[in-house]
Amino acid sequence: MNDDFFHDAAACLIQDGKTIAAVEEERFNRIKKTTKFPTDAIRACLDLAGVSPSRIDAVGHYFQEIFVDRALHELYLQNTEVPIRYSRELITDHLRNDFDIDLPAERLVYAEHHVSHAASCFVRSGMKDALVVVMDGRGETHATTVFRGGRAGLEPLAAYGIDKSLGHFYEAATHLLGYRMGDEYKVMGLAPYGDPDAYRDIFDSLYTLKGRGDYELHPLTGAFFVNGFVPRRKGQDFTREHMDLAAGVQRTLERIAMHVLNYWADYTGLANLCFVGGVAHNSSLNGVILRSGKFEEVFIHPAAHDAGAAEGAALAAVTQLGEAPARQRRLFSASLGPALGAAADIERELASWGDLVTCERPADIVECAAELLSDGAVLGWAQGRSEFGPRALGNRSILADARPGENKHRINSMVKKREGYRPFAPVVTEEAADTYFELPRTRANYDFMSFVVDVREERRAELGAVTHVDGSARVQIITRESNERFHRLVRRFGEMTGTPVLLNTSFNNNAEPIVQSVHDAVTCFLTTGLDYLVIEDFLVRRRSGHWLGFDGLVLRHRPVTRLAKRVRTTPTGHRDVVHEIFLEYTNGPRAEISPLAFGLLEAADGIRTVESLAGHAGVSDDLRKELNLLWQGRFFTLHPASR
Repeated sequence: MNDDFFHDAAACLIQDGKTIAAVEEERFNRIKKTTKFPTDAIRACLDLAGVSPSRIDAVGHYFQEIFVDRALHELYLQNTEVPIRYSRELITDHLRNDFDIDLPAERLVYAEHHVSHAASCFVRSGMKDALVVVMDGRGETHATTVFRGGRAGLEPLAAYGIDKSLGHFYEAATHLLGYRMGDEYKVMGLAPYGDPDAYRDIFDSLYTLKGRGDYELHPLTGAFFVNGFVPRRKGQDFTREHMDLAAGVQRTLERIAMHVLNYWADYTGLANLCFVGGVAHNSSLNGVILRSGKFEEVFIHPAAHDAGAAEGAALAAVTQLGEAPARQRRLFSASLGPALGAAADIERELASWGDLVTCERPADIVECAAELLSDGAVLGWAQGRSEFGPRALGNRSILADARPGENKHRINSMVKKREGYRPFAPVVTEEAADTYFELPRTRANYDFMSFVVDVREERRAELGAVTHVDGSARVQIITRESNERFHRLVRRFGEMTGTPVLLNTSFNNNAEPIVQSVHDAVTCFLTTGLDYLVIEDFLVRRRSGHWLGFDGLVLRHRPVTRLAKRVRTTPTGHRDVVHEIFLEYTNGPRAEISPLAFGLLEAADGIRTVESLAGHAGVSDDLRKELNLLWQGRFFTLHPASR
């Protein structure tokens, strides 16, 4: 399916008008921003609610039917080997084959994309009335839609065409900087290193602000091409010009977005703002909105991107049934996904990894974790239900002391393998937030890391690991109400060190989405340099030499794992055979491997251990090292033989 339209597949379950569960499919199939049908996400939502598939009354989809079918039509024209079937048949077939449901035609509801976004945000804001603005790459025919939200629901006020897409405008700069769709947050992090005035004349020529909140917008890529800008290639170092481009596109986005918001705030007189869509994940822009003072309160949905539209589509299905979505109090916690399991099940699974790790159950895991963090450890921290959205908020997190500046580089080296310029986010207790951060007077939901604010100048040296180059931070404020255990950990760390602030980043390495299960957490722990792993009440440590000690594990291919041989002709005319492993999805990774590793992987059956696959030749250290690198890249999975 087209990655531009149908990424971030997710499922959400509404029961009696209220959101019961929501989770992205990528947490299960381990493919970032996946476009695959959310079978496992649907199953997880049903399991969380304790209901059978037969209880499903209706199903919502977050784009209109004609738009989906037109996109499929283009797919079939470009890929003549793909059988021609359209969306209604595809969806009902999945439901029938995966869940044994024969859904009547009138119970499959197609919702307008921007209405789905707007509904998810407004219903979860707890606001009685608000200006609701959806801003993303595109919906069916619009890139920005403005609504008035009130007791009667959503009233459309204005729509901006795709030619005015701020999401596409920012994405074009993302491509020029060697990134791809979904990497816009990296550009946002790079922007403070550049000079926004360096390309001021070019950017100013690309837009014109008009009356009534309108504007004209021109393509970015061509303008920079004719001015001699050299695009960055993936893996290349960033030049001053690249940094200046990032700074310029960020400021341009902020100026145009504020032009739209200012007009519609004045026109409607509405004091509250619900901001949603992919652009609403630009936390630097969100900080500008707060500091503008234009609104009394701003709410950003934790899944403002397309995954969150699954909730809006489910709400549309509720409406189709003749019901009104229940008024809900403001969302304080994004922990809407599956939990890790019962304590006995977790302990049993950890024990199955006993050749590689040790496991203990301290009397107070929070006290234990706070002590480890205060001693300088970096922890993998997995608790409770997973968060809905792209950010780890205390249930699937990597945690460290926010004070030493070297922790930023240390975590990048041991886990993330990402660009060194990118900042890490702080989490602070509600009681201490104003002491460390300059919080604007505008009220905001800081629960979901949605806003960049300034670190107080006198605190910047103290928070060396989470203060960005411009003195800012994408702050999360943790409360007892949103997550009692996580709040207690940050507070206890503060009592030990004098600083109730932790570095909080997502629990994953650079090759995978955020961890979901115990297996995911252990895998990430064993393939990174994390010091300890905390899963619920259990503390996990490595055994010595763990990274070469997986001979007794069972190797299983992922559903998307593929092996291939091809003939390569060298510059000298020599022909040789290349052995490769790759993951078969859009932009999936590919690696050249040794013939020995290829043979072992080709023989893998999901039952035999690595040692048994190697046979009489045994597992050499070179083969172990090669397999370990491939495991880090998530080309396959490894499991204890007992499981």
